Amino acid sequence: MTDNLVQLLPDHIANQIAAGEVIQRPASVVKELVENALDSGASKIDLIIKDSGKTLIQVIDNGCGMSETDARMALERHATSKLRSANDLFNLRTMGFRGEALASIVAVAQLEMKTRRGPDELGTRLLVEGSEVKAQEPVAAPAGTSMAVRNLFYNVPARRNFLKTDSVEFKHIREEFIRVALANPEIEFNLYHNDNPELPLPAGSLRQRIVRIFGKKYESGLVPFDEATDVLSITGYVGKPEMARKSRVGQFFFINNRFIKDSYLHHAVVTAYDNLLPKDTHPFYVIMLEIDPARIDVNVHPTKQEIKFEDQRMVYNFLKATIRQGMGRAAIMPTIDFETDNYFAPSRLEAPRATPAADDDGEVLSSKMNAGYSPGSGGRSSSGYSPGAPSAGTDADEARRRANNKREWQQLYEGLGGPALPNTDEGDTGFIDYGDPEPSNPELGELLPSRLSSRPPATEGEAQESSADRAPVQLHQTYIISSIKSGWLLIDQRAAHWRVLFEEYLANLRETPAASQQSLFPQTLELGHGETELLQELLPGLRQLGFEVESFGGNTFIIKGVPAEVAGKQNEKEILEGLLQQYRDDLDLESDAQARLARSLANRAAIRRGTAMDVSEMRSLINRLFACEQPGVAPNGDRVFVKYELPDVEKLFRG
Repeated sequence: MTDNLVQLLPDHIANQIAAGEVIQRPASVVKELVENALDSGASKIDLIIKDSGKTLIQVIDNGCGMSETDARMALERHATSKLRSANDLFNLRTMGFRGEALASIVAVAQLEMKTRRGPDELGTRLLVEGSEVKAQEPVAAPAGTSMAVRNLFYNVPARRNFLKTDSVEFKHIREEFIRVALANPEIEFNLYHNDNPELPLPAGSLRQRIVRIFGKKYESGLVPFDEATDVLSITGYVGKPEMARKSRVGQFFFINNRFIKDSYLHHAVVTAYDNLLPKDTHPFYVIMLEIDPARIDVNVHPTKQEIKFEDQRMVYNFLKATIRQGMGRAAIMPTIDFETDNYFAPSRLEAPRATPAADDDGEVLSSKMNAGYSPGSGGRSSSGYSPGAPSAGTDADEARRRANNKREWQQLYEGLGGPALPNTDEGDTGFIDYGDPEPSNPELGELLPSRLSSRPPATEGEAQESSADRAPVQLHQTYIISSIKSGWLLIDQRAAHWRVLFEEYLANLRETPAASQQSLFPQTLELGHGETELLQELLPGLRQLGFEVESFGGNTFIIKGVPAEVAGKQNEKEILEGLLQQYRDDLDLESDAQARLARSLANRAAIRRGTAMDVSEMRSLINRLFACEQPGVAPNGDRVFVKYELPDVEKLFRG
């Protein structure tokens, strides 16, 4: 008979297992401790961080405090003051309720707690390490509670090794702090990092809190709304369309003051903008929903950031209607562009007005597709035919148009040595039948491809000329087609420019500083507190890249110069603001600070899709691209070009 195998785990092991779900990184500790401070009724909360939470996370509040017994009990698993029965789960108004947070924290860290209730003369001090109480004694302390968590994961080295760099971990801490601060604007919050005030937030309104966190530029870009029914109330702000950003930063949903993530409700917000947002951008919003706790279930995820609704469709429709109504009151209406996707617009039917293509010798080739077209004649050719107008007209005009068309097609294929054009008379439909080429024609293999060009077929000497010297062609102002010996390359012009600038900027940071172009009129830049500290940290690298930025006191900076590569192409303030945002978004990527900075600036400075390029610009970009160390991959990992081999293309035309 074998021994029994099933046994209860010791409490300290069970707590460490629970900590794996509840405490994932320093930001998780911040979330739990700050939420406990809120539940205590505090009107002021200070968060003190050292070494991005790896050395110290301390939360000090002026809440109700705890008695000696409550302080000791709070460290036990499933010990809570917020639930008395199972029915209380469906009437929750507090942030915490499971009683797992403190037990999980003390299992993987060293905790010092000082707490005192208002009426008591003395408070209580507890020192706990690895779930074991090392000291418990009375202490003189202010009313409220101070929780100091030191050396997180000191007894779980594997977990500590998985933590990211200090900048990444502090980014997550700051995000958690901002979420809680936005949900409770009536409470004063202060964030200190390595003894420096990072984000002081005095008590005020939600609008004041948003501006304080994200900067003064948001003050004029917010659209308020406030609607209520017997079941649901919605208040908050959405950003005007011009406040939209490329990244999903600045999107906050709160249900009964609890931050949640919900893609379904996010879709309602985006839909409410009704095509007002620029392409590939995301709106800013801070939305507060108040709903009967009995109609939601918050106990579905360890982080409590997912919620189940009793009637999610009702919330979706009410949210969308509320935002649209707020937009209407703010008189934000879409602009109408009748030329967009209008296939009957004259611009789609006229001859293209792009820069003329150059031949191999750099000589401009005149268009033979519409030799009589004159841009200054309002889109009408010299023959009197308007490409954008109906074909109805006098018989003489119609005859002249047919004759011109025939002459232009004859000029296009002149000298190709192919079958002669059949004669047409004025009674023809205007379409030209070239007939079927004779199968025995020895030049057939050269004639057919050459009809795509207005130049005669190459001679034997010209055929040996390198195909790389042929002029590249731009496709939809987004891609570049470049001939190679075995076929051609399809190059993403933005990805190519991004790769070129990235390697050049990285070389500037590590070797030779980039040239700077002085601004005729220096611009003033005001940032939020978090962005100010980040910019101060990046200033040495920015100067290497060609930026001349000086602190003007507080959160204000003066931009006196920018890299010559981007000067005059974009607004200096927008470049620097976008650079900071991009750098912060890239913190999770595994690369050094110089690479992140070079990648961020290159992303901001790279040519945009839809930008027209002439032949010399395309050739220059291609030459610079293939001088790079990694020409085939953009800094974000996307492909820069695709190679097409002629044999593979030929297969597409064979059944």
